[in-house]
Amino acid sequence: MGRGAGREYSPAATTAENGGGKKKQKEKELDELKKELYLGVVLAAVVIVTGCFSYYQEAKSSKIMDSFKNMVPQQALVIREGEKMQINAEEVVVGDLVEVKGGDRVPADLRIISSHGCKVDNSSLTGESEPQTRSPEFTHENPLETRNICFFSTNCVEGTARGIVIATGDRTVMGRIATLASGLEVGRTPIAMEIEHFIQLITGVAVFLGVSFFVLSLILGYSWLEAVIFLIGIIVANVPEGLLATVTVCLTLTAKRMARKNCLVKNLEAVETLGSTSTICSDKTGTLTQNRMTVAHMWFDNQIHEADTTEDQSGATFDKRSPTWTALSRIAGLCNRAVFKAGQENISVSKRDTAGDASESALLKCIELSCGSVRKMRDRNPKVAEIPFNSTNKYQLSIHEREDSPQSHVLVMKGAPERILDRCSTILVQGKEIPLDKEMQDAFQNAYMELGGLGERVLGFCQLNLPSGKFPRGFKFDTDELNFPTEKLCFVGLMSMIDPPRAAVPDAVGKCRSAGIKVIMVTGDHPITAKAIAKGVGIISEGNETVEDIAARLNIPVSQVNPREAKACVVHGSDLKDMTSEQLDEILKNHTEIVFARTSPQQKLIIVEGCQRQGAIVAVTGDGVNDSPALKKADIGIAMGISGSDVSKQAADMILLDDNFASIVTGVEEGRLIFDNLKKSIAYTLTSNIPEITPFLLFIIANIPLPLGTVTILCIDLGTDMVPAISLAYEAAESDIMKRQPRNSQTDKLVNERLISMAYGQIGMIQALGGFFTYFVILAENGFLPSRLLGIRLDWDDRTMNDLEDSYGQEWTYEQRKVVEFTCHTAFFASIVVVQWADLIICKTRRNSVFQQGMKNKILIFGLLEETALAAFLSYCPGMGVALRMYPLKVTWWFCAFPYSLLIFIYDEVRKLILRRYPGGWVEKETYY
Repeated sequence: MGRGAGREYSPAATTAENGGGKKKQKEKELDELKKELYLGVVLAAVVIVTGCFSYYQEAKSSKIMDSFKNMVPQQALVIREGEKMQINAEEVVVGDLVEVKGGDRVPADLRIISSHGCKVDNSSLTGESEPQTRSPEFTHENPLETRNICFFSTNCVEGTARGIVIATGDRTVMGRIATLASGLEVGRTPIAMEIEHFIQLITGVAVFLGVSFFVLSLILGYSWLEAVIFLIGIIVANVPEGLLATVTVCLTLTAKRMARKNCLVKNLEAVETLGSTSTICSDKTGTLTQNRMTVAHMWFDNQIHEADTTEDQSGATFDKRSPTWTALSRIAGLCNRAVFKAGQENISVSKRDTAGDASESALLKCIELSCGSVRKMRDRNPKVAEIPFNSTNKYQLSIHEREDSPQSHVLVMKGAPERILDRCSTILVQGKEIPLDKEMQDAFQNAYMELGGLGERVLGFCQLNLPSGKFPRGFKFDTDELNFPTEKLCFVGLMSMIDPPRAAVPDAVGKCRSAGIKVIMVTGDHPITAKAIAKGVGIISEGNETVEDIAARLNIPVSQVNPREAKACVVHGSDLKDMTSEQLDEILKNHTEIVFARTSPQQKLIIVEGCQRQGAIVAVTGDGVNDSPALKKADIGIAMGISGSDVSKQAADMILLDDNFASIVTGVEEGRLIFDNLKKSIAYTLTSNIPEITPFLLFIIANIPLPLGTVTILCIDLGTDMVPAISLAYEAAESDIMKRQPRNSQTDKLVNERLISMAYGQIGMIQALGGFFTYFVILAENGFLPSRLLGIRLDWDDRTMNDLEDSYGQEWTYEQRKVVEFTCHTAFFASIVVVQWADLIICKTRRNSVFQQGMKNKILIFGLLEETALAAFLSYCPGMGVALRMYPLKVTWWFCAFPYSLLIFIYDEVRKLILRRYPGGWVEKETYY
């Protein structure tokens, strides 16, 4: 009886000493094989369950989209055989005569034959925030620009019109865009390619090592059963079984976090794609702007005054004591057909819904905020006559009874500034009428040009107090024959409107720039407006000039300016149409700040493809049907949840529930965090591969007793390592996450040679040393010194040898040796857990010190406790020796690996300190994964 075994253990009587034959030996071998196969089935079950969990999360996320679908069948009013009839929109055919009125959705593409003040909202198709007038006149070669075409699914906001159906279904402009979007092939996401690359790499290594050692085992004289067990052990040791669960948890957690921040993720992998984004092509209306026309400036008393355009009305205000402002506000309130919808008394004025034109609604809200109830103003000054705005006159006129003089009326007019000025002979300054001389006309022109240059829509306002003698109360004003004056009026001022930028956008654009992300504006709006908004939100930086700006400054023709001298660039859609791919690439390459205006759906697609040719990961934002092809083609499409069309939402990978560009920056940060945390999790998981593989290598090559068994490897991979690896998905972002350049998908892989070097060549080796130190300590305590172990394998595993001598000459039976061996397996397993403590803590960060990052991740702390508790349970729970061949450990054996754990922590902290002190140095190039 060996003294070590006799002192520490009381093994059962050996079967070999009782003369057990080959039959019993075969049965034991079969039992062992069954156990290995059973564990393989368990492993497969874990992989299947995590795969199902991933599928469930995808399906759950996708189902939310069903709520966006409009289930109400659309109706159309058609005139057939002289009779009006209401039919379902899908029954409309080419040649039908269709009538639409304010509030209707256009049921097909129509050519207008008659209209009365008809305006349609084309924003979902062309991106224009202003409603567009529709009339029978052919005004432009481009169907999207001409006034005599109404497009399917656009909304008629006011007036009435009749038109002949010229296209239905897929043949409409909207249908062709939807077909264009659905016909595009979508590539794989960057994270899918990264994981595939990683799996191929690990599988290749695992299979190569497994097969190599299978063949080597047979050559060295092992039985086929033992060789198969080595094969399984090495493959299991190499494959990170917890990776699929970790990836799924990472993506799901982030999707949930983003949902709380108003981002609905339809495709879980899209979150990481957003983190890899290097170019964002953003729509303007509703994304960068508030999607509501707002009064931005006023010009009166020969001064430009700034209005409050902030979303929460917290901006600066102007002095409202001037009598000229009183007159201007009265005209804007009275010569205005917009009204607030009922039941909104408790909603802030700026967010109330209105019925009426976007510009008139802006004026209504401005006057309501500045002067109080417009409704009461209108009640005190009842309207007696009106000439609505039309494209011929370009003005709107109304006559009201004056509240301050019962015997007289006031004529108020607004419209195109130059048309209004032509009808005026005087101008109101500080409440006094003075002649409209050359000096005042020049002042008007300067103000008009300045406000127009800001991309704002400018309206002029004038009035005339009608004498009570000639126009007494009850006078019948004739708006057809004009029995009242419309000339020699008094000019009061200008008011300009714009769809103002969202408050959070400039900061978000700034964050994108510091994160190395290029933001390009792509809009259907006018170039001047687009450029003004781009400057307002920081897409065109302060001081950066376009080619036109340089030409104006130097007073030379645009053709003489070298385009490369201008950092900023505004490209018109008509110019883009004539460009070759090479010319577009030149613009995208040489200009850092770009605005594309008046673009068509096809051109948006061309811009996205151009960016992708530059090697960029492209995110596209949009809300209209016109954006859907670009949304589909982009690496990640981001649709608007409030203003977005159904087609755009279905084409997109992500939906912003608050329509706010700033939410995209949140998504970029979350996407980068996912990639970081997956790297950390993989680095942590792969590190334990070395202490799992090296025991097999030394077992086969140095002929020592097996230090770590297949069962204990599975306990590490599926037990102690799983929760800590997943806990890294909960780790907070490091301080530099939004200061790095976007990830280069060609060079910055999820798993690169530096990560392999750190996990296998450095930290993994220290862990293996810790495990072997514990292994040699236990065997030495039981009489087998390291020198005795070399070449002992054949005798050690020989069932018939029950008198194997240790270093002190004591004899050991087969069963006694196996108890010591399995105790070594347990201790090696416990040592890996101890060194993995330090590995988990160092994997919290890639550059920062752990002391900077802190230990705020409660799941990670739970992971540390869980793996320790599980290791203790597997070691000390009664019956584990029979079930998993794991035996109790002496307390001192747990401490053998502690110095190695401390060494790992100190080594990595010093490495990260050098990384921070010497950025771009040798240590970063060789070890920063």
